[in-house]
Amino acid sequence: MLAWALRTLLLWVFLGLAGYWAWENWPKDGSGGASAASVAQPPRRSGTAQSVSNQIVYHADPRGHFYVTAAVNGVPIRFMVDTGASAVMLTPEDAEAAGIGRGSLRYSIPVETANGRAYFAPVTLREVRLEQLSIDDVQAAVGEAGLRTSLLGMSLLRRLDGYEIQGDRLVIRW
Repeated sequence: MLAWALRTLLLWVFLGLAGYWAWENWPKDGSGGASAASVAQPPRRSGTAQSVSNQIVYHADPRGHFYVTAAVNGVPIRFMVDTGASAVMLTPEDAEAAGIGRGSLRYSIPVETANGRAYFAPVTLREVRLEQLSIDDVQAAVGEAGLRTSLLGMSLLRRLDGYEIQGDRLVIRW
């Protein structure tokens, strides 16, 4: 009797797990499997974005980096996404293009970088826009020198509902 109950319990656990796996792995487009359109999609260029409601997908460049173009205070600026950067970091040139005058900057924040110690000036960006996503009052910093590319760091990323890297895709959700 006990063996029969144990076998029945194990069967129900197995069926439950199999059902859960099928639910999680079933195609969400309702096709029930790979469609001809999904199989025949052309490869995406690196750095391109694909937008779905409250989600943007970026594709990595050949070196595996994710680059995005965001409008900062209305001016398009190219960023490398850097989850290791605690804040959005702007080059002096990008900051000036976004309307942040060099004369107003105080380089008071010492930061240890891969290239040694650097100094940054804290700023607040009025708006950062990625596609249809807009985030106001983003804390950022402007590098004094040495930063070659502006970085999209955690001061913006932590304000999202989520982001994840899936292979060569960066998915941003809000």
